[in-house]
Amino acid sequence: MASVLVVEDDQFVRSALIRHLTDAAHTVRSVGTALEALREVAHFRFDVVILDLGLPDLDGSEALKMLRGITDVPVIIATARDDETEIVRLLNAGADDYLTKPFSVEHLSARMAAVLRRSRASTGEAPPSSVIRVGGLTIDPLRRQAELDGVRLDLTRREFDLLAFLAGRPGVVVPRKELLAEVWQQSYGDDQTIDVHLSWLRRKLGETAAKPRYLYTVRGVGVKLEPPGAGSRP
Repeated sequence: MASVLVVEDDQFVRSALIRHLTDAAHTVRSVGTALEALREVAHFRFDVVILDLGLPDLDGSEALKMLRGITDVPVIIATARDDETEIVRLLNAGADDYLTKPFSVEHLSARMAAVLRRSRASTGEAPPSSVIRVGGLTIDPLRRQAELDGVRLDLTRREFDLLAFLAGRPGVVVPRKELLAEVWQQSYGDDQTIDVHLSWLRRKLGETAAKPRYLYTVRGVGVKLEPPGAGSRP
């Protein structure tokens, strides 16, 4: 079953979605604002997000744009808006599917199942099967699991991709453009996106930029991952 984040400010709709998804054996977390949703995806790993557009603090289309800046988790838009131009714009902006309210729970279940199949097929095609070990880090790309000193790390999808990519090139300074291309699949972008993810990743690895253990930023060049102690050598 899936881990689902419901972003919906209408308490009645929200409760109904939670009840249905829980009855279907999904793990559900729910919030009522865009900012809460951003915090959730930054700290927890989800398989799918159900996003309402009419949020009280930020329009859902802006929320989608911000979500896409920090994660590639599948997003299903759920809204009363039915304008075709708007639907196309949101799909082009990164939404994976779109449901117009009111919709049945069966319809939602079918759309979720389709999105999850596509997502899992995509993540299952590319990763190599060999486990990566760097110092106390153990990374299994096939199972998409990472451990530090035997303790499993709770990483978002993008955090895992970033860690696995760097760990697969220990000691190599990877340019930021390459990180954007390989991890974010973007030919250009904002360096702040990388900095934010590095900051979150460092926190989960128990380090800081000022006192790194694994992740080292080489100013003006890029980022490298090395086992503790190796980065301090001349």
